Amino acid sequence: MTPPTSAGDPESAPLLSGRLSRSAARRASAGNIQPSLNFAQSCLHLGKSSPLNVLAVVVPFGILSKFLGWGDVATFWLNFIAIVPMAAWLSLATEEIALHTNETLGGLINATFGNAVELIISVMALRDGLVKVVQNSLLGSVLSNSLLVLGLCFVAGGWRHHTQEFNKTAAQTSGSLLMLAVLSLLIPASLAFVLQNDGDPIKESVLVLSHGTAVVLLIVYFLYLLFQMKTHKALFLPDPSHVAEEEHSIYSLPFSIGLLVLSTLVIAICSEGLVSSIEGLTEQWGVSQTFVGLVLLPILFIFDKIVGNAAEHASAITVSMKDKMDLALGIAIGSSMQIALLATPLLVIVGWIIGTPMTLFFEPFQTIVLFISVIIVVSLIQDGSSNWLEGAMLLAAYAIISIAFLLLPDVEMNL
Repeated sequence: MTPPTSAGDPESAPLLSGRLSRSAARRASAGNIQPSLNFAQSCLHLGKSSPLNVLAVVVPFGILSKFLGWGDVATFWLNFIAIVPMAAWLSLATEEIALHTNETLGGLINATFGNAVELIISVMALRDGLVKVVQNSLLGSVLSNSLLVLGLCFVAGGWRHHTQEFNKTAAQTSGSLLMLAVLSLLIPASLAFVLQNDGDPIKESVLVLSHGTAVVLLIVYFLYLLFQMKTHKALFLPDPSHVAEEEHSIYSLPFSIGLLVLSTLVIAICSEGLVSSIEGLTEQWGVSQTFVGLVLLPILFIFDKIVGNAAEHASAITVSMKDKMDLALGIAIGSSMQIALLATPLLVIVGWIIGTPMTLFFEPFQTIVLFISVIIVVSLIQDGSSNWLEGAMLLAAYAIISIAFLLLPDVEMNL
């Protein structure tokens, strides 16, 4: 007999995108930890919360490396490593704040801060005029979530459980939204091609199209949250047989807010050093900015999520091994949707505000790769079931794409 679910039960809540699904996964795997720790206890608990915290000792070295002239390579990697534990803290603080609120507000908080690290680093890069790095890092994040993370989930869960099933409606909705995101990149590329043949000015037209498309995508994303959290919540309910114990917040609200502010400030400082050293790193190592944006930075975005039970992707893999594929799919695909429908259009608007033109016209090769990748993902999730072979296909696709990006030189787009 299936036990009744309660309003506070995360498994009875709808599958929300990105970090909101991650909160549900964290609740599903957590024990009965009591909240209301004092400040000293909270600090001690935080220090033991993840093995990534040992990397926090690198933070002061990363900050000082830029000012002491240790070289671009050292500055890049020290700040790269320093951001990892800070990203984990920001993630944990976001979840804790959400747990102090109701379901709707908690969902909005998680949706807002779901990709804060990517946004902070991208804004710093935009400020320095590294538009190509920003575009490639956004594209790389979508690919790493939808191919690498989802592939690992399918392999880990499928190897243990043979065939796994998940909510087909939620999967098809996610796939459709990803296809819409791909459309938003194909249209500017098509417009640029037509205008180039007609001899008309291209850049201004594509920029105006990108601004309008960015606004539309943001509206669609928030309509999706409304659809998922309010009007059609029942369509996204997971398997009722997966019932977990309710989890309460561990830290107090003031401590969680302070942790959010501290981690955000440190990430912003380290991001400035990281971004400023990218050009020097590419020159000294002989790699392209395309590779840095498409492969290295996305690794940074997901590394803190691979190790530790407060991590988005580790949670996805863990819950997939527990046969909770609704949560795993919501986390992996939800992160891709947040990047494609929230972070990308938001950065186009930020670039508009700060005077750094960023369009949705990506290089043709990257756009084709994203288009094919999304088609592969959609074709594998539309039947509502998965197995380890499908996961191996996704991992193979990611490996092939990574090799191609390693060999791809920097090519200037002519707009």
